[in-house]
Amino acid sequence: MGVRCRPARQNGRVSPTDPFRVIFVCTGNICRSPMAEAVFRDLAEHQGLGPLIVSSSAGTGEWHVGERADARTLAALERRGYDGSNHRAKQFTAASFAENDLVVALDRTHERILKQWARDDDQEGKVTLLLSYDRDADGLDVPDPYYADAAMFDSVLAMIESATRGLFRQLEPALRQSRTPRTMPRI
Repeated sequence: MGVRCRPARQNGRVSPTDPFRVIFVCTGNICRSPMAEAVFRDLAEHQGLGPLIVSSSAGTGEWHVGERADARTLAALERRGYDGSNHRAKQFTAASFAENDLVVALDRTHERILKQWARDDDQEGKVTLLLSYDRDADGLDVPDPYYADAAMFDSVLAMIESATRGLFRQLEPALRQSRTPRTMPRI
């Protein structure tokens, strides 16, 4: 699965002033997408690429705008060493396409909605499914744990961790290359 950068990058490189932006999208932005945002941000920080990549999340619906992540989401994240305490739910908007390089849907319903909202092929091309980055995933949809117990939140978080690591592995070489100054070859 290919990942494309914004065409308007200054000098074509990712930098702390122009980082690569990834937004994770689920339904209400209180369960799955905040998990993916936190996991991805943690991966970037631990790999020393935090300044070059920005992770955010949003929901397709507005039901929870301004709310913290679900308490079970926060507890699952905390059990695995992630911090989701600063999260506040927001809704994906038309501007979200322009503000982000990659739009990662948590299930096929979100993917379909996002592609319908896309105004052109460029925007539609930014939309991808998170589980498509996990070769061992059983299906393409991260299940919504909202009506389930804590064990389901832990299970969903494990799925998100695996797929997010796959996504990060795909982005990491380009990010590292962008950070490393190019030298002229010897003649």
